Amino acid sequence: MRIGELARRTGVSERSLRYYEQQGLLAADRTPGGHRNYPDQAVDRVIRIQELFAAGLSSWKIAQLLPCMRDADGGPSEIATPRLIAELRAEQCRIDQTITQLVVSREVLDEVIHAASQPPYPPVE
Repeated sequence: MRIGELARRTGVSERSLRYYEQQGLLAADRTPGGHRNYPDQAVDRVIRIQELFAAGLSSWKIAQLLPCMRDADGGPSEIATPRLIAELRAEQCRIDQTITQLVVSREVLDEVIHAASQPPYPPVE
């Protein structure tokens, strides 16, 4: 399939698809005219890439991880190394710490909003 079709089927811009290719996350054959031609499995690959970006992983980390995953189910592969798993666990801890910090920030903001909304100030509508 051509890049426009892949973009339409995944909801990802053509520019992003080109970036994925530059980063080694996605591969395409070339037609004699130089157009990209993606296999049908590229849809699953792009969706998986989007999920990994949404999880906070960098393109560099995703490039390391993708060869260790099966696109259809995301299961581990034989080439997943203990080091990669340790790095992913570290990334998971980083995300957990960020969530904890965001919850604390939200609680502080809730307190500020509560204090600011007490009389003598009229509520804003």
